[in-house]
Amino acid sequence: MKIHERPDAVVASLYDRKTGSFQYVVSDPRTRMAAVIDPVLDFDEKTAATSTGNADRLLEYIAGERLDVAWVLDTHPHADHFSAAPYMAEKLGAPTAIGAKVVEVQKLWKDIYGLEDFAADGSQWDRLFADGEAFDIGGIPVRVMFSPGHTLASISYLAGSSAFVHDTLMMPDAGSSRADFPGGDARLLYRSIHALLDLPPDTALFVGHDYGKDGREPACVATVAEHRASNIHVRDGIDEAHYVATREQRDATLPLPTLMLYALQVNIRGGRLPEPDAAGRVYFRIPANRFSKK
Repeated sequence: MKIHERPDAVVASLYDRKTGSFQYVVSDPRTRMAAVIDPVLDFDEKTAATSTGNADRLLEYIAGERLDVAWVLDTHPHADHFSAAPYMAEKLGAPTAIGAKVVEVQKLWKDIYGLEDFAADGSQWDRLFADGEAFDIGGIPVRVMFSPGHTLASISYLAGSSAFVHDTLMMPDAGSSRADFPGGDARLLYRSIHALLDLPPDTALFVGHDYGKDGREPACVATVAEHRASNIHVRDGIDEAHYVATREQRDATLPLPTLMLYALQVNIRGGRLPEPDAAGRVYFRIPANRFSKK
């Protein structure tokens, strides 16, 4: 767990090395109110077993700091890890939330998985946030920014002087996240990124993934000014056409995330496993030959 002191908040980041994912607890040091953002539920694809190591480390931090968690927040349905939002919400007694456009992702993957009885209405979360909607974490004002491109439903949480952007951006030396998943769009992603880069220069952008490019230690935060100066995909002077060509060329070389076909059927359910059968057994449904091998 690493602690990032901001002028108006304390941000704790926890890195999951297996999936390259960052998860966050953002808190108001004055009121001790907090929110959890994109917690990870551990999954072993060899045994199809889930566990709560990451989530429990977040809970230990929250208990140790005597924080009162107001929200458990998802930025979008993740393709590379399971969401631990339901587990965290149960342990903390806090509501869950995601962007309202999640229903479009649910409809898309409902068809891919052939889930005839699945409710693609966002009811798996306690709250669906619209673009521009506002709420507070103690004394920290939060604004929801619709950030499509990586997925149809991606949102960013602008919490005071920090923004939690997950897969919209990566660290400056890594650029941006892919836009080739079903519902992704490189042009929309470029525009979403530039909405973030129009924030004040000292705004801290906390990303969702890093893989330690060229052997450096994984990192999770850079300012708007740093991205505008040096982000390899979207620094100042790179226009939309150049970005789209670069992003689409790069995406064409990428394999699917290892856990994608497992993760999305869990994450469109808000982080819950598929419903058990009459005997209490839980099964994953994997569509054969739906995605070309890269």
